[in-house]
Amino acid sequence: MAALGIPRFTEPKQFVTYLMELLGEQIITNVSIPYPDEVHLEIQKTFIRSTAVKLTNNLGFSLIQMTANDEREINGSFMLYYTFACDRDKFIVVIRSAVAENDPVFPSITKHVPAAHWYEREIQDLFGLKPKDHPDDRRLALHKDWPQNLFPMRRDFKLESEVPRQEGHFFFDKVEGEGVIEIPVGPIHAGIIEPGHFRFSAVGENVINLEARLFYTHRGVEKLSEGTTPDKGLLIAERICGACSLSHSTAFCMAVEKLTQTKVPHRANFIRTIGLELERLYNHIGDIGNICAGVGFAFGTMHGARLKEEIMRLNEKVFGSRFLRGVNIPGGVRRDINENHCGVILNTLEAVEKDFIELTDILLSTQSYLDRVEGTGILRLQTAVDLHAVGPAARSVGADRDVRRDHPYAAYDRVTFRVPVYKQGDVLARFRIRIDETAASMGIIRQALESMPAGVIRESLGEMSPFCCAVGITESARGENVHFVMSGEDGTIFRHMVRSASYCNWAVLPTTVPGNIVPDFPLINKSFELCYSCFDR
Repeated sequence: MAALGIPRFTEPKQFVTYLMELLGEQIITNVSIPYPDEVHLEIQKTFIRSTAVKLTNNLGFSLIQMTANDEREINGSFMLYYTFACDRDKFIVVIRSAVAENDPVFPSITKHVPAAHWYEREIQDLFGLKPKDHPDDRRLALHKDWPQNLFPMRRDFKLESEVPRQEGHFFFDKVEGEGVIEIPVGPIHAGIIEPGHFRFSAVGENVINLEARLFYTHRGVEKLSEGTTPDKGLLIAERICGACSLSHSTAFCMAVEKLTQTKVPHRANFIRTIGLELERLYNHIGDIGNICAGVGFAFGTMHGARLKEEIMRLNEKVFGSRFLRGVNIPGGVRRDINENHCGVILNTLEAVEKDFIELTDILLSTQSYLDRVEGTGILRLQTAVDLHAVGPAARSVGADRDVRRDHPYAAYDRVTFRVPVYKQGDVLARFRIRIDETAASMGIIRQALESMPAGVIRESLGEMSPFCCAVGITESARGENVHFVMSGEDGTIFRHMVRSASYCNWAVLPTTVPGNIVPDFPLINKSFELCYSCFDR
């Protein structure tokens, strides 16, 4: 539904006309509509804050990504890129603004658009551009032993560089008062998981504050992408996250396909949709088991793992990869689905669905389980909106957003499905969202198999004009993944920035822990089921 007082735009041109009237023509120095769902604008950096406020407050846009780029060899400056989404009218706006090398400062929008808080700090760490008036000037992506004035995402920094380490300090938020203790957890954990440091301030077992220190797994993925071809870039993109390989590779392919003006065959879009929903299935079913592990409910944990394994074996039978790697290629897909595959998929879904319904009925009727998950780890709607929470976490608290419906891609405009939304925002709501979405995914797969058209499964890519950019957005099991890709010379990639669903939700998770007890944290953490490596590219 359209918000009161916010105009509807049936096409991007209407939006451009309206925005130029709202902002004033002198603010927008360049405008283009390179793709049907993208509007690109250029403004001077002095107008960044006012423009962002009008887009979010006046027009209901969400900031879904922000990044920087070292374009000194192209136009003599650094460049900021802000991507805003209009879910209501199904298009996005990419705003670019130059930052001069001799004045590497830009106005922070965090106080007005809180979702920018991590993006701006990361830009400061990786590019050396300072967000003026940001409320937190501590490092984010770089740790205390990284040298000052060495910025790894500048073009003159070489990936193979040996970086000398130095002494440094990082200051956590301090909570003081009678009986307050600090409990440090990690970054090395007892389980076989990725590293993250969690600093609890508590009185007894009651948590007052939690601060997460992350970014221990930086692999230089975006630096690796510089100068690669789209085919090689795809190999990197689908390895950003083990659990969301197909979602990431699809978003990357969508951006490349825009840049090359390549039309993906209908059959390939249906195959992508089937694969994406199988990816959602094994994640959601496994996450339901993992939530049970957070309360020591071994019955649910084991059966969740068993059913997840069934879907992953299905992935291997149909696509040749348990993690759905090697499915995509820019321009379509590598593997077709034959009649035998269809039968295997439908039979597996029928068996898994029966067991899954029985499992979740048992879990939702077990009072000792419900006592642990109901009312635990509550996310507030305003927090979710301010920090742009995504996926099941956002929908569990009433934020009705799903990229599959709001910005349809692949074959999602050819199938019908319900987007479940709850309002409680607790562990139980996030649990129920996954149950409902599992049923919806099975319905989507069955529809796609039934109506999948005949035809080819890939098209050759067209040529990429240098120094153009495009955005691909997909909805993974964790939520919205956004890939920003800029072309370089000779058909290469100049810049590839990845914003995963976990990037948004890791900033949100610590807000749900105060008011709970320390032993609730593993349960709350598992109910978000976030990845460490995919947000720390």
